[in-house]
Amino acid sequence: MYPKLTINLQKLVENTNRMKDLCLENNITNLCVVVKVMSGDLRCIQAISSVDIDYLGDSRIENLKRFQELKPKKALMRLPMPHQAYQVVKYSDMSLNSEIDTIRKLNIAAQKQNKKHEIILMFDMGDLREGIFFQDPYLEIVDEILSMDNIILKGIGTNLTCYGGVIPSQENLTNLVKIAHSIEHEFDITLPIISGGNSSSVFLFGKGLIPHEINNLRIGEAIFLGRETAYGNQIPYMHEDIFTLYAEIIEIKEKPSYPIGEIGMNSFGEVPQIKDLGMMKRAILAVGKQDVQIDNIVPIDSNISIVGGSSDHLIIDLKSSNYQLGDVISFRPNYPGLLQLMTSKYIKKEHM
Repeated sequence: MYPKLTINLQKLVENTNRMKDLCLENNITNLCVVVKVMSGDLRCIQAISSVDIDYLGDSRIENLKRFQELKPKKALMRLPMPHQAYQVVKYSDMSLNSEIDTIRKLNIAAQKQNKKHEIILMFDMGDLREGIFFQDPYLEIVDEILSMDNIILKGIGTNLTCYGGVIPSQENLTNLVKIAHSIEHEFDITLPIISGGNSSSVFLFGKGLIPHEINNLRIGEAIFLGRETAYGNQIPYMHEDIFTLYAEIIEIKEKPSYPIGEIGMNSFGEVPQIKDLGMMKRAILAVGKQDVQIDNIVPIDSNISIVGGSSDHLIIDLKSSNYQLGDVISFRPNYPGLLQLMTSKYIKKEHM
């Protein structure tokens, strides 16, 4: 039964609806819900799909394959691996791309399957992850894409904050729109989608700083944890408690807080930095770094604190709390913690 992660499906649906409404209020008429953190959990994806969204986005073909019967279109969020071109076309309606060689392979794969495959051509506006660098030439690449019989240039997009931490701004989003306008003018076309980033762009809502041409966002964390990711602020009227981790106490002892003896590397090859806080009422929980990095979870009970842990054990300071052997301690995960917990096969998932 433990350790387990509870998932409140009703709150998940409510957050998805709330985000859709916020997007519409800010002229974002096309919403892609990025579900990669759910690690393919079908119950969660079905709940999200009960809301009228445009795309389900995931970074793994294995997960998109599981979602085929669900209504929203499927989008591959990680740049396609060239060797997977056939599967990308088979299991996703749209993919994000930046390499013309890969797009050529997608075109061939789509021809073989008698399909049309949509792509978003990604531009790097300074965060230095994926995309054609915004100061580099791109019209020749667009020209070749438009000549392909089985590829549809659905639009262009950018990704911000995920690597370099660059904050979405009126300036860098306007530069993205300028690229879109230059493509439309050069080739006399209209791009249906201009995708202005992810959950970090949500902090711009209500400020009038998102260019009106931006009509798509790819949102994950803001829905799952109820916060924007530029500054980590809570989004009004969104739940931040959809996910709760529970772990059982397997030992309670009064022990010194500082190890006795020469200190070398721990089981993860690190030399631990430990403060001497005197005698401590310590509990060990049956969850560890194999399931989640301990910096990525926070006890809901503010009277206790995490001391450290190893691959299978989490050590907490109970202070003056009256927990007993066999009691269960609850935690709130952050986004990386949620990703790890959902991926761990040793964490029971309980849908509520």
